Amino acid sequence: MKTITLVVTLLTTSLVFSQTDAEKLREDIKKLDALHDSLMPQKWTYTSLFGLNGSQTAFVNWAAGGRNNVAVLGFVDFTAIYQHRRIKWSNDVKLALGGMYYTDSAGKVAGLQKTDDRIDLATSLGYEFKKHWFLTTIGGFRTQFLDGFTFPNDSIPISRFMAPGYANFSLGIEYAPVEYFNVYLSPLASKMTFVNDQRLADAGAFGVQAAELDTSGNVLKRGLRFRNEIGAYFRLRFQKELFKNVEMKTRLELFSNYADNPQNIDVNFENIFTFKINKWLQASLQWNLIYDDDIDILDAKGKTGPRTQFKSVLGLGISYTLTNAKK
Repeated sequence: MKTITLVVTLLTTSLVFSQTDAEKLREDIKKLDALHDSLMPQKWTYTSLFGLNGSQTAFVNWAAGGRNNVAVLGFVDFTAIYQHRRIKWSNDVKLALGGMYYTDSAGKVAGLQKTDDRIDLATSLGYEFKKHWFLTTIGGFRTQFLDGFTFPNDSIPISRFMAPGYANFSLGIEYAPVEYFNVYLSPLASKMTFVNDQRLADAGAFGVQAAELDTSGNVLKRGLRFRNEIGAYFRLRFQKELFKNVEMKTRLELFSNYADNPQNIDVNFENIFTFKINKWLQASLQWNLIYDDDIDILDAKGKTGPRTQFKSVLGLGISYTLTNAKK
């Protein structure tokens, strides 16, 4: 009996000491992790937002009229930033694709119209030569996934993948006093326009040189598919949580062509509000304003010329945020 009691006592003591040692080990690991973070701060921070919004409307004997429709919009917004000592490298990927299906009373799909279509990639590499001041080079690329149409004409596309496509490169000075705000100015910037569709290029779409025609309308010289502009570029960025679960993200871009009407400034302004309801549900409100003097648009009165373009998107749906940034 004494032997059994001794064995039980030894086992109990061993377990108590083992548990204590395990807890101590975990505490030591936490302290080492904290020490590592202080001595070796993380060089990469990333934030990614994935979302899927949708809506459905159906009419049965509805006196006011209407068309049955289903709308779906998916998007990805990814940011990765590398910062170590005087080097800062930022990367942004923005993808969106959405459409609205119209159906007849029998449920047959009658047509598809895009509600959003976007490929937007950007990268910037900066060297901090003075506190908050960076010598920065920026590169960007924008285009779309699918053909675009002017409804009700859904047979002749007015835009396609890489028609247009935009690429830009610049070298300038960036001022970033805080993480959520920075401004950038470049006196040497290049804006390249691609129109990878000969029919659109012949028409001089998106600012490229149009085809030369004879008096009968026959093509003497094909339109150019590429245009390069040299000028000055300005960018302002702001991203901050204004209130709890309410975030604002703003980007303003201005470009002036030195050689062709420098007073006519190209504008690309984007403003996005996101409202986080819970971990999986989020609402968003997006405004996008574009003005490009080289893009002619046919308005409702039948007149053609440069116009201010405006897009508004209100969405509510499933979303998920993945980040390693410390709050």
